[in-house]
Amino acid sequence: MGNRLQRRSPTIRDVAREAGVSVATISRVLNRREDVAVGTRERVLRVIREQGYTRNSTASALSRGRSELVGVTLPEIKSSYFARLADAIVDALYEHDLRAVFCPTRHERELELTLLERLMHGTTEGAVLILPSESSVELLAVQGQGYPLVVLDPKTPVGPGIPSVSAANTAGAAAATRHLLGLGHRRIAAITGPAGWCATVDRLAGIHAALAEAGIEPRAAFEAEADFEVAGGRAAAVRLVTLPDRPTAIVAFNDNLAIGALQAARELGLALPADLSIVGFDDSEQAPLVTPGLTTVRQPLGEMARMAVSLLTRLLADRPVEALKVELATTLVVRESTAPPPARRRQATDEPLAPAATATAASRRGVRGSGARRAASPSCDSNGRAAGARASDSESAGG
Repeated sequence: MGNRLQRRSPTIRDVAREAGVSVATISRVLNRREDVAVGTRERVLRVIREQGYTRNSTASALSRGRSELVGVTLPEIKSSYFARLADAIVDALYEHDLRAVFCPTRHERELELTLLERLMHGTTEGAVLILPSESSVELLAVQGQGYPLVVLDPKTPVGPGIPSVSAANTAGAAAATRHLLGLGHRRIAAITGPAGWCATVDRLAGIHAALAEAGIEPRAAFEAEADFEVAGGRAAAVRLVTLPDRPTAIVAFNDNLAIGALQAARELGLALPADLSIVGFDDSEQAPLVTPGLTTVRQPLGEMARMAVSLLTRLLADRPVEALKVELATTLVVRESTAPPPARRRQATDEPLAPAATATAASRRGVRGSGARRAASPSCDSNGRAAGARASDSESAGG
């Protein structure tokens, strides 16, 4: 047993010697070349099986001048959103005989710039950049050095010539708002992401468009900025639901914010969804598990990852890319967190939730108020959608 464990792995020369052919013939068989006789091919494959030979794919790739490695930068891996994107990227790369080199940036711009520099001058052939902090000028400079890249879920608008893939944020937020309008809501608030981010700008534009269709003027007081984390959603929701003329529904710009809003509403004694309807964005793993089940906008994360990899492989093969800006359709998933508003609502002159009492309750639970802010940045879709990109939303029931 000990001798067997210590036995060295067979080399390509061992296979060639046993099969009675040259090393070059073994290489042609492994690379599925057609210029090998059927009998010779079968003999080589039999020896490979018998000796348990496996090719060193990295060395083979390097001998052809390729590493078959693709860099992937992303803020973090632990969150559900980025983990799902990373998993889908790995699967998509595997289908193209490529492997991923993950580089978490921890939301630190300087670290991200350093990692991208190392990827560019290392052994990777190109990169998928998830929510990158680099400017279009910086990304174009990287491209100018012959390093292919694709931006997945842009944080800020990317310029012409930089391939990007995202969800149809504007259409998704509009669909969520129309769902609430259809239930009878008119006082609809938003818990947004950071000002200036594409997701914030585009989703807010979708809400405004849907409200305008219904003849409703957006209210700055009904827009509270947060940081995409649960605690931020809870603090923003406290601010919104303690307004004198509080909203009857909230559209949160991701599921973390929506879950924070659910927590805040429950802490303040509101019944869900009888007193307050809440919609999220993402359809994360937590969405169907919270109580009540969260109505949310599903982003096609797997499809987004596959599209980003597809664009990158075309660039690596020097093939033309028809659409540089791709938006993929979202889906509204209706669960139990949304319902019609009560038939009798408090009027503006009625007694609101007591600010002092709510502030005390919030303080006991570590909830802090968050000032409302209205995004004023131009739309990230200022260049228009690329031909062939899908932007319409469909509604479906989920559970």
